[in-house]
Amino acid sequence: MTVSSPTHPEESDHPTTPIPLPVPASVPASGDRRRHPAPAHLRFFHGPMDCGKSTLALQVDHNQRRQGRHGLLLTQGDRSSAPQISSRVGLSRDAVEVDAGADLRLLVRDRWADGHRVDYLIVDEAQFLTSAQVDQLADLVDDWHVDVYAFGLTTDFRTRLFPGTQRLLEVADDVQRVQVEVLCWCGLPGLLNARVVAGVMVRSGETVVVADTAPADPPGAEDGSLSPTVRYQVLCRRHYVRGELGPTAAGPGQLSLP
Repeated sequence: MTVSSPTHPEESDHPTTPIPLPVPASVPASGDRRRHPAPAHLRFFHGPMDCGKSTLALQVDHNQRRQGRHGLLLTQGDRSSAPQISSRVGLSRDAVEVDAGADLRLLVRDRWADGHRVDYLIVDEAQFLTSAQVDQLADLVDDWHVDVYAFGLTTDFRTRLFPGTQRLLEVADDVQRVQVEVLCWCGLPGLLNARVVAGVMVRSGETVVVADTAPADPPGAEDGSLSPTVRYQVLCRRHYVRGELGPTAAGPGQLSLP
């Protein structure tokens, strides 16, 4: 692209000399972005089980990759028990499994050292992160200009915030509740995750027990030869408080007579 020099009316009969504009440098690969600052954000998407968090995580990754960006997918305790992000609608992608001792900044810097670009992170099951790891994600955003998209549960089976969720709510640039509505068995919006052991709702136990909302009963579960089946069920607040996992024989809203 060239720009012509301005001319005076009396010089209009003489040709002008084009002035070349400087050619802009190419967009730098991640790892070199501290010298070329670009806006980055820490975004957190949360909700109850079954609301489509992992599906949304994979969709965000797909959209980013279509624009030529390079991402790193992280997970912890995926329902598949494998190092991947998987959704109940059948989508999945390989991911890096992290634990409470992982330094997420070093993980990204090691990728850069190996010559790989990292423009963004997809962090599924973000509720299992430690507070320190959430702060590491914030450092990657602020100091290294890496976009972070985190996805996690809002509360545990006791209706308490997970440590990772709490810290993300405190420091994330953008917090959004996933808009896919999950229904309780009564038809009201489901908000809370109930833990069900051998068909009975429990309110105490280990905070982290990885299970799905609709597991298949393994052979031997019927005769009690195996450990009790653990699953989760999303309930509205009223039925969570009452511990009711389904309608009674008398029907919802009716008194049962002896």
